Amino acid sequence: MAEEGKKSGAIWETVKTVFWALLIAGIFRTLFFQPFWIPSGSMKDTLLIGDFLFVNKMAYGYSYASCPTIRIASLGVDIDAQKLCGFLDGDNTRLLGSEPERGDIIVFRHPVHGTDFIKRLIGLPGDRIQMRDGVLHINDEPVQLQPDGNFSEVKERQGPLQSTPRCENDPVGLGGECLKSRQIETLPGGRAHGILNITRQSTDNTGVYTVPEGHYFFMGDNRDNSTDSRVPLAAGGVGFVPYENLIGRANRVIFSSAGRSMLFFWTWRGDRFFERLE
Repeated sequence: MAEEGKKSGAIWETVKTVFWALLIAGIFRTLFFQPFWIPSGSMKDTLLIGDFLFVNKMAYGYSYASCPTIRIASLGVDIDAQKLCGFLDGDNTRLLGSEPERGDIIVFRHPVHGTDFIKRLIGLPGDRIQMRDGVLHINDEPVQLQPDGNFSEVKERQGPLQSTPRCENDPVGLGGECLKSRQIETLPGGRAHGILNITRQSTDNTGVYTVPEGHYFFMGDNRDNSTDSRVPLAAGGVGFVPYENLIGRANRVIFSSAGRSMLFFWTWRGDRFFERLE
């Protein structure tokens, strides 16, 4: 009996340890930092497929979107932040809130289906945003652009999703050099970052988007390969993003792997470890 009591006590101690560990991890993820893997190429070459970073959730305060979404397909677990903290939703406000700055790289919840997106903040409330011949205009003024050569990568299947990059110099076979012309874009206020071009397409010429109060306009740095605010919600895009949907700011890449799994150490990009994001 004593032996059974010891085993029962050991099991109970393990359960308590796991419970407290999960609770602490949940609080940490809710209040401070959220891990995020880059699944697509929409932010190249600022962010590459397979980059891993922590999103600073303290940057803009807290809303329902600050609660974690827990999805474990293999276990049938699908707990959305809306289910956990939906009672905080609806008024487009934040606790301890602060305003984001133009040029910030931000993770946010899609306004309709709640998927986490990461894009660059381009338009603030009240701004007029338009693309003309591939040039971003903010409040009727074109941003400064400076040619910066080409971004080169191997045309191959990338990341867990095994997506193949689009190339400005297509047709390019698998294993060939995939090129995109690169420019340095300087936003009002002086924030500068690289953008890529692949081809001429509909999102290079748009109407004028007037950003509503309490909302923001986002774009990917890989301009021709990004589903963002240039495409309205009704057409399957992102549209204007409410203030309460912001999750946090990305400041630095912590780890990076070019392979299908982070365990493939031979695909690690050591030169990107702890790289600061601009």
